[in-house]
Amino acid sequence: MSTENSTNTLSREDLARLVAADIAPGSYVNLGIGQPTKVSDYLRADQQVTLHTENGMLGMGPEAHGEDIDEELINAGKIPVTEHPGASYFHQADSFAIMRGGHLDVCVLGAFQVSAAGDLANWSTGAPDAIPAVGGAMDLAIGAKEVFVMMSLFAKDGTPKIVADCTYPLTGLACVSRIYTDHGVFLIEQGQDGPSVTLREAHGMSPQELADRLDFPLTLPAENS
Repeated sequence: MSTENSTNTLSREDLARLVAADIAPGSYVNLGIGQPTKVSDYLRADQQVTLHTENGMLGMGPEAHGEDIDEELINAGKIPVTEHPGASYFHQADSFAIMRGGHLDVCVLGAFQVSAAGDLANWSTGAPDAIPAVGGAMDLAIGAKEVFVMMSLFAKDGTPKIVADCTYPLTGLACVSRIYTDHGVFLIEQGQDGPSVTLREAHGMSPQELADRLDFPLTLPAENS
């Protein structure tokens, strides 16, 4: 069900809560570096979601704090984490085999840009002084059954980060299925007539205002169509 909030945008915590609620029970999930790491704090025990880390762990729990911090127990972003009962550890090569072998149901990544076709650009802006940081993102983008993206909708200069065609170097083609932003949640479907983008819910702007800011056809929620 779509909702509209014309006054408040979503915080990173709000986005993490939304993503966590949308992950199907029993899923195997990888959370990328940055905003996505917050998702682990909002997963419910009854969802029985198993978190995988690129550096070689299954069964990761929420971020560790205080006395729970073990300096040798970190995720791929070097953030101290907890472990659930039954957690396991393995070589990074085995971790990438999980990623590349189609064993992950969902991965959640940050992005610089996502195209209306679901193309992902999240490792470089292409700037001369940019430090390439593709890491395992390309393996996750093409290996996971679904790719969720968490990012701000607009760059600092006000330009949209969901675009008709990516201008930054690509990480993966037609791989993104959902985009969670501070201004709304967008769904990308790969149909027989080509890809389409649907606005599931809007925040901080009306659905029509969002459509007017984007340079591709956007399907609005039914009550706003």
